[in-house]
Amino acid sequence: MNAGTRIGPHEDKASPYANREDFDRIFVEDFDELYQLSFLLTGDQKKAEKCLVSGIEDCVNGNPAFKEWARSWAKRTIVENAIRELKPRPNHSASPIAIVSPYRQQSSGPGEHFSVDAVLVLEDFERFVFVMSVLEHYSQRECALLLGRSISEVREARGRALENLAAARNLDSFTPERSG
Repeated sequence: MNAGTRIGPHEDKASPYANREDFDRIFVEDFDELYQLSFLLTGDQKKAEKCLVSGIEDCVNGNPAFKEWARSWAKRTIVENAIRELKPRPNHSASPIAIVSPYRQQSSGPGEHFSVDAVLVLEDFERFVFVMSVLEHYSQRECALLLGRSISEVREARGRALENLAAARNLDSFTPERSG
């Protein structure tokens, strides 16, 4: 086959790599999940949309990914775009307890019992670490590599995020009507 010869449609189907149609399907089928990931990372609708669109472009035009890894690859591109967009860094000062509004949306996935608003008020770095390590199951090492930080900084940020989310949950369960 010459270097200029195009691969026909039947030959392309046998490829172990995801193609444009595979990624199009993933971004359509999993749109809500991928947008929520982007939104939780960025904390901003416009930035979330930008990261999602960039993720689509990166998947279609970037390095090839195996078909069976295409969904994970799509999520990872969104994570990488959000990191490039916000450049989250640890805040080594004392982190305040997250205060949430009385009208909050609870996450709906299995095992996810947190207020979206409580996650959104976390400091950027803590929010990234929480979303990546707890919700997306990245290892502390993967988080550290992607964020360009040490494993101990990731571990500390995860601890602060969990403490703040637990404190927000405790505030949520407090009902002033019962006093008296």
